[in-house]
Formats: sequence, structure tokens, C-alpha cells
Amino acid sequence: MEKITTIGLDLAKHVFQVHGVDASGATVLRKQLRRGQVVAFFARLPSCLIGLEACATAHYWARELRAVGHDVRLMPAQYVKAYVKRNKNDAADAEAICEAVRRPTMRFVPIKTAEEQAALLLHRGRERLVRQRTALVNALRGHLAEFGVIAPLGLRNVSGLIAIVRDEGDGRLPDLARQVLGVLAGQIEQVEAAVARLEKQLMAWHRSNPVSQRLATIPGIGPIIATALAATVVEPCGFGSGREFAAWLGLVPRQHSTGGKARLGGISKRGNGYLRRLLINGASANLLRSKATNADRRIIGLRRRRPGLVVAVALANKTARIAWAVMQRRENYRRMAATA
Repeated sequence: MEKITTIGLDLAKHVFQVHGVDASGATVLRKQLRRGQVVAFFARLPSCLIGLEACATAHYWARELRAVGHDVRLMPAQYVKAYVKRNKNDAADAEAICEAVRRPTMRFVPIKTAEEQAALLLHRGRERLVRQRTALVNALRGHLAEFGVIAPLGLRNVSGLIAIVRDEGDGRLPDLARQVLGVLAGQIEQVEAAVARLEKQLMAWHRSNPVSQRLATIPGIGPIIATALAATVVEPCGFGSGREFAAWLGLVPRQHSTGGKARLGGISKRGNGYLRRLLINGASANLLRSKATNADRRIIGLRRRRPGLVVAVALANKTARIAWAVMQRRENYRRMAATA
């Protein structure tokens, strides 16, 4: 067998597909591996370049394969798809990964450590719990409305509804309905307590992370957004500019240009939807603080002629560029007036 220089590894739950080529690009290895055989198989191979598609388990396998001496690179799955020939199957996917990882213009995903993945898990767990809380609160409101019991919108008013459910002297609710709604009320309180615990852990991680603390100095970025950015963007140098970072987040216009004519639409909404949503929500909150945006003539002009959400997206784009500069330069945010 010729010396293997590049391997494409198609990840799966149980059966992994391996495709290896030599220095001339000729195929010298096609093999299926069970999950328990992967590390032992690659430990016996000489050091080579291994390509993986960036997915849920890719960072774990990248760390394992690096530990046995290989050069591992992760690639976005949409960039690998163009190299798949004809029908899609595991062997074709592994061959496409092997071809894509050798391209000089390919873009790669930084490999995260277990600690960085744990920080992101805090955000994912919190987001899921917040969605569960929203669903439970909406269910409680809807069921109580059937009996004529309503309350103003907002989480701060849910406690009043829970008090009505637990008030046995309130004759508006039948006993059977009170028992069912009491279960929903208990679940709301449990989820609320779980969200508070995760947010406390996020704040502790924020205080111990210098990148997150620097990001929190930017207007419109609080501890939640700062920790999400710091845990997700581990290598800001991978972006050539702040605009590239904003484009990665999907905050730039979508292009459909041809024949020398530039056609721009709405934002592309590509990349990390969670970060994009956080930045837009932070920009919307920042717009409500008039002092925070009165010094920016561009924002003032946009607010006069464009809808509020369009202005919020534009401000989120600007915030993303500032965040990239803060991470790249490793210094706190400084206002233009203070710098002058």
C-alpha cells in the first residue's frame, strides 16, 4: 500500500467511512470502521491530514485524532457538498471530504476544546429551557382565559396568575381545572429556577473570561451575548475583517448579481442564527436608550427614514464589526469621542 497522505472521514453514530489517498491523489484506502475501532485504527497509521465535516460530534473526534498525532481540519458541510459525485452515500461523502480538505481555498472551522463546548452547552440548555417556559406560560394563559382570567403580558405578571390558580377561595376556577393548572404552575416555577441557575453559571464564566469581559464593554452587548461570542468565536483571526465576521453571522445583504448588475436583497441569514438573534435583540434594546445612539449620526438618519427593525439589524451589523475588532485587538471598546 502506498503511503497515505490525506484521509476523508465521514462521521456517524456507529459506522464510519474512511477514504484515503496518496501524494498523487490516487485512492489507496476505502474502509468502514465501527465506533470502537476508530481511535485504534488511526493510532496505527503514520501522521497524515484528516478532513471532517463540522457537525455535532466533529470537535470530539478532532481532539481524539489530534491526540494520536494527526493533522485534523474541520470544514462546513455546505462547502463539502460541491465535491460529492452523483448519488449520495457514505463512501461518496468520505471521498468528497478527502477531496475538499486538499483545496487551497477551503475554509476551515477552528477546533473547540471541551471547556469551550461546555460554555456553549450552557447557552443551548438555557435557550431550550426558555422555550419550555414560554410554552408553559402561554398554555397557562390560554387555559385561564377560557375561565375569564387574564393578566397583562410579561413574565413579571405570571406570578399573579399562579397565585390565582393556588387560591382555593377564588370561585372562578373549578377544582378539577385548578388541579391541572397547578401542575403547569409548578412546572413553570421549576423551569424558572433552572434558568436562574444556568444564568448564574454563565455570569461566573463571564467574570472568569477576559474576552467576554472585553466584549461586555460594547454598547448593546451584555453578559449573555458576550459569553456566547467568546465561546463560539475561538479564533477571530480566521476572519479577514469585521465585515467578513458580520457576513458569517448573516447580517449583510443577500446578493443575486449577474452581468455586472449588483442586486442586493434582505440579510442573508446565514451562519449562526443564535448569535444573530442575540445581536439583533441587543441592538433593539440599545435603540430604546436614546443616549446610546444620539451620538451616531448614521443611526439617527436611519431612524428617520427606515423601519425600526431595519435600523436594529443595521446596528447589529455595526456591533458585530466592533465585536470582531475588540476580540482581534484584545482591548476594551473605546468610543470615537474618547479616542479623539
